[in-house]
Amino acid sequence: MPDDADRLIRSPPRLALNDPGAELWIDATTKGIPLVAQALRLSDIGAQGWNVLRGDCPLPLAVLREQVLTANSAWMMAFARQHGLLLAPHGKTTMSPELFQRQTRDGAWAITVATAHQLQLALRAHMRRIILANQPMGQAIEACFQALAAYAGLELYVLADSLEGLALLADRAKRAAAGAPALRVLVEVGTPGARTGCRELAGALAVAAAIAAAPGLMLAGVEAFEGVLPGSTAVSELVARVASTTQAIDALGLFAHEIVLSAGGSAFFDLVAQGFEAIELSRPQLRVLRSGCYLTHDHFGYANDLRRVVRERRVQLPAGSLCPALEVWSYVQSRPDPGKALLTMGKRDVGYDAALPQPIAWFRPGGMQQPAAMPAGCAIAALNDQHAHLTIPVDAPFAVGDMIAVGIAHPCTTFERWQVLMLVDDHMNIVGAVRTCF
Repeated sequence: MPDDADRLIRSPPRLALNDPGAELWIDATTKGIPLVAQALRLSDIGAQGWNVLRGDCPLPLAVLREQVLTANSAWMMAFARQHGLLLAPHGKTTMSPELFQRQTRDGAWAITVATAHQLQLALRAHMRRIILANQPMGQAIEACFQALAAYAGLELYVLADSLEGLALLADRAKRAAAGAPALRVLVEVGTPGARTGCRELAGALAVAAAIAAAPGLMLAGVEAFEGVLPGSTAVSELVARVASTTQAIDALGLFAHEIVLSAGGSAFFDLVAQGFEAIELSRPQLRVLRSGCYLTHDHFGYANDLRRVVRERRVQLPAGSLCPALEVWSYVQSRPDPGKALLTMGKRDVGYDAALPQPIAWFRPGGMQQPAAMPAGCAIAALNDQHAHLTIPVDAPFAVGDMIAVGIAHPCTTFERWQVLMLVDDHMNIVGAVRTCF
């Protein structure tokens, strides 16, 4: 092992992001890496000739289907272009610099983050247009102004929904160096009983006026997050309020530059597109969709939301569809009771906040040419830390040592359980890998 590799493995931080992938050394202490593998760079994983079904990597293993990622990215970019939208995907979904870079190469206008920690990752991954879709507090405020001072050409957006919060930003802006870039601020609009955001038009107008009057700050637009709302009607009403609030601020002559209108949109991207399409303003508009989960999609969460989008057909959709790219593979470890199998996968490996993972395919090493669909009547009923309880028909063909793939709902909480996820082709050859930095 080279001396520099040994140093990087033993000395934090291991994740050197100035050149993503180039200096990340990994070994068998990283979940999913073969136990006999020598330390190697992340960027070298695709050249190892590993295959999931051949058992080259220990299971459980999280995999991303490379061709599906590519198709999903192209589909959402096509949707955005059809509706005059810019895409600023939420980086908290994956927290992966490699996937950030893939999204921007594919045409994303910006990357969205929610915290100062996530902002640092985006900066080190060479993102130079970032939306911090939150009202910064404490050290996060300082981090914003330090970033503007340190990174030439950075366009950084933050949110504000109160005069008190805005005053904290304005106070720090006064101490910025002469000639420093302005911090761009979006007025946040919200819904009673939901999350943050101005509840009334008068409050939003007051916040907008205070931003416009504060040296070192720039009134950049209006935004909202609709993902916590219960259905299409509530979402459409909130998006309409973003549009009407923007028009009211525009009528007061408070905008000095192009105007951003933005909403989240992983579940309701169609309603965001529909709500922003017809708005007229005195200045050029940047209509920004912050969908985060489209890249990997899922099997049982956003997949249900997409069925609503297709069923309602409120807007034009590109050909094709989003498809799930993220799977977690494990072994059948035991069949101790009739009608039950235990898998080598649990809460430490897969998210379960939106719904339990569910089996989608199985494979018998040495006995099958390719994975097969799960027979009817199979379901994961419970998770322990390292085990999944799979309910199966008593005559199910599974044997100890078989492989089971599960699909997930809500990709965010599966990504956060893995330092490295493998990229695979249609034959389950490992063709690369991405890191996460949660």
